[in-house]
Amino acid sequence: NFADGFPNLFISNAHGIRGQHVAFLASFSSPAVIFEQLSIIYSLPRMFIASFTLVLPFFPTGSFERMEEEGDVATAFTLARILSNIPLSRGGPTSLVIFDIHALQERFYFGDSVLPYFESGIPLLRERLCQLPDSNNVMIAFPDDGAWKRFHKLLQCYPMVVCTKVREGDQRFVRIKEGDPAGRHVVIVDDLVQSGGTLIECQKALAAHGAAKISAYVTHGVFPKRSWERFQHDNGGGAEHGFAYFWITDSCPLTVNAIRDKNPFEILSLAGPIAAALQ
Repeated sequence: NFADGFPNLFISNAHGIRGQHVAFLASFSSPAVIFEQLSIIYSLPRMFIASFTLVLPFFPTGSFERMEEEGDVATAFTLARILSNIPLSRGGPTSLVIFDIHALQERFYFGDSVLPYFESGIPLLRERLCQLPDSNNVMIAFPDDGAWKRFHKLLQCYPMVVCTKVREGDQRFVRIKEGDPAGRHVVIVDDLVQSGGTLIECQKALAAHGAAKISAYVTHGVFPKRSWERFQHDNGGGAEHGFAYFWITDSCPLTVNAIRDKNPFEILSLAGPIAAALQ
């Protein structure tokens, strides 16, 4: 950085990438790093490259996609507009690869100068579930209707249970809407986790209805303020012990570094799906 704190950036071997197909793996892990990465992202297409692909595994403002009252700022639209202004390369618009964006309608927030390409981490989960010793007893749970609508078609080979949030006075609870988890290894599936409150309430509801074992999968383990610590335990495995497994992808590298080798967490790498998307 310069003395005033602004980034001092340089692209090595700029002549060597002329005529090449270039991909940039971005991580907008905090607002502080977005400007310096955008500076590189905006520069690369102007270096006479054949094509440009931006891989942004986690779209960080995806859950702020709408207004609920006048004055709300939908920052998902703001970030989409910023990315839509990436210059064209010799090959045309930038290809933008994102995994499990929070709301599918956000594809329409992007302008015509980028081509959003949405991938999912669910195939990694399916592969991991097949490796479990009790794979024939797995059941999928969704914490709300939104998660069911989003992912149920990708997991149709498993029986399912759907939860719902209900309000009683000033408190919110998770209840089972349909399905019977009794005796099953239930895996809760969602796109991301922040504080983890919904997952914990869902776990309690499933355990109360007789689930033998409960695990969780989210593509994006955001876990602000080390909220992942709420899920640590001795990995006893039973429903009364919390979560037997908690799978996340490596889309949020700061979280991955913090929870590596800590039970019950397992990291599912996006390297393979990213490589496939670049073909």
